[in-house]
Amino acid sequence: MSSVAALEVFDRRESEVRGYIRAFPTVFDRATGSTLVDAEGREYLDFFAGAGVLNYGHNNPAFTRALIAYLERDGIIHGLDMATSAKQAFIEAFERIVLQPRGLDHKLQFTGPTGANAVEAALKVARQATGRSTVVAFTNAFHGLSLGSLAATGNSHYRTAAGVGLDDVARLPYDGYLGADVDTLDLLEKMLDDPGSGLDLPAAVIVEAVQGEGGINVARASWLQRLRELTAARGILLILDEIQAGVGRTGAFFAFEESGIVPDIVTVSKSISGSGLPMSLVLLRPEVDVWKPGAHTGTFRGNNLAFVSARVALETYWADSAFTDAIAAKSALLREELERIAADHPEQGFVVRGRGLMYGLACDGDRTLAGRISKAAFGRGLVIETSGAFDEVLKFLPALTIEEDELRRGLAIVRESLDAVLAG
Repeated sequence: MSSVAALEVFDRRESEVRGYIRAFPTVFDRATGSTLVDAEGREYLDFFAGAGVLNYGHNNPAFTRALIAYLERDGIIHGLDMATSAKQAFIEAFERIVLQPRGLDHKLQFTGPTGANAVEAALKVARQATGRSTVVAFTNAFHGLSLGSLAATGNSHYRTAAGVGLDDVARLPYDGYLGADVDTLDLLEKMLDDPGSGLDLPAAVIVEAVQGEGGINVARASWLQRLRELTAARGILLILDEIQAGVGRTGAFFAFEESGIVPDIVTVSKSISGSGLPMSLVLLRPEVDVWKPGAHTGTFRGNNLAFVSARVALETYWADSAFTDAIAAKSALLREELERIAADHPEQGFVVRGRGLMYGLACDGDRTLAGRISKAAFGRGLVIETSGAFDEVLKFLPALTIEEDELRRGLAIVRESLDAVLAG
């Protein structure tokens, strides 16, 4: 059956809301590592990684073996928020491998398994803990599409789908939004200290250390440090959204680590399960954990299969520095090649930005170019998406476990696709 024929049932029965299937029109059937295979047997190199879910690649054998063993012994799959051995083992591993080495004393809240639900919980508990309602979010932020998280999301494409007002969020410029020479926190500080600004003292500020959907915008360490100082001095809680930029994506386990700050609340999802199974976490400083039992609940807040693979991921990749050293080496390769592509096409005004294995090639001169490169690359066997307010950024999000030769091969496809698009 041809790809067009195989997609007919999706066109006929699946909602018009479907998105990625339009950019990558084939029926995928199986995958390993950084390789996807469609139903016709064609292979694709994956620079998408499930929008950041698959940091350790598809069907990582270490996780698959552990999951099969757990299922074969009839391990608990659904457990709500009851105590299970799988959850216990994950908490102990997270405490030992992630929290303690970083000097963090945060409590763990297991929310519903989406990143948006983790953000909803973070916003709710911040408002409860402070008794205030306003939240400050930033331009080009993406925090989810349920109503509370959508209020903190910047993109009008998503906001207009709400159908209702999106309230209690004040929008301020992210680092670099007004140019490299402007510290946008001057505006925040002025507004916080001026009783005539109209900005009520916020309950929280929510921010991504690296904005993914917003176009791979990177906050400087000094900017995050100042933001932490401003919020701490005024009793405002600082929420770091690590849903896409965390779990090694930008090099360290958390994207905020480079700045040395300690957030009050951290949201984690996407790659935390390791295997692609849905799972989300909210990390709370103990004094912020003001929840009453059952005040934020959900039927699927206890995905024990995800706990199993999440523990194995921590124990396999985060026990020493070998994994982050490998990410750093591949990051240098990726940045070097992207800068070479930009230098080879000065007329396009490309801008390269990112950290770790989370990079963007911004095509501001021609906002259609990134999408056309993505389409041409798919035809050549590479899955790569776009981001930014106008989808003007070609977004590089390969698995952190990608082999160097695979990374080079994918970059060669990008260069070939760019040349083909520019040639018309």
